[in-house]
Amino acid sequence: MGEITVADDQARRHHGNRHGRSERARRAVLNAADDLLVEHGFAGLTMEKIAVRAGVAKQTIYRWWPSKVDVLLDALGDDLAEELTPPDHGDLRRDLREHLAAVAEFLTTAHAGAVLRALLGQAQHDPELAARLRAGHLLDQRARDRLPFERAVARGELAAGTDLDDAVERLIGPVHYRVLVTGDPVPRSFTDALVDRVTVQDG
Repeated sequence: MGEITVADDQARRHHGNRHGRSERARRAVLNAADDLLVEHGFAGLTMEKIAVRAGVAKQTIYRWWPSKVDVLLDALGDDLAEELTPPDHGDLRRDLREHLAAVAEFLTTAHAGAVLRALLGQAQHDPELAARLRAGHLLDQRARDRLPFERAVARGELAAGTDLDDAVERLIGPVHYRVLVTGDPVPRSFTDALVDRVTVQDG
């Protein structure tokens, strides 16, 4: 057998993803986009800045993503699934308290939350982005937000006829209202009390 070079070994071990992208490079780009959005805002974010921060050629980024919006949407999809999938402790109130606190923290302190806020703002005057955001990430997140209620119904903790979409809106809506409209703080005391009101009404 011929000698295996370092390059051969790296090629053998590198799987990338279905688009042929190196996962390490992909994550570097997405993380750079998150950070730069916080530093410069949506208007100040450019593909050039992302490329420099990530250490990836701009032409390479354009081969992977057509625009900065596509980069941000890709980053947001990963972050929502990773950070806002509800826990499953087998107890509705405990699951919802942890989840709602995570939602509040995500929206108010996380770089990924800043991406969501920026995209929601941009979507107000970009119908195509609004449609993509709602049909993809927001719909997926709504399904994750329903999980604690669906599990509670399966356990018999909630009645089978409970309107789960209404329950999700009553739980998540006030958090988004404070973050996006009034700017009021969203402490754990607020989210815990909100969970208690929703579960008492639905229990």
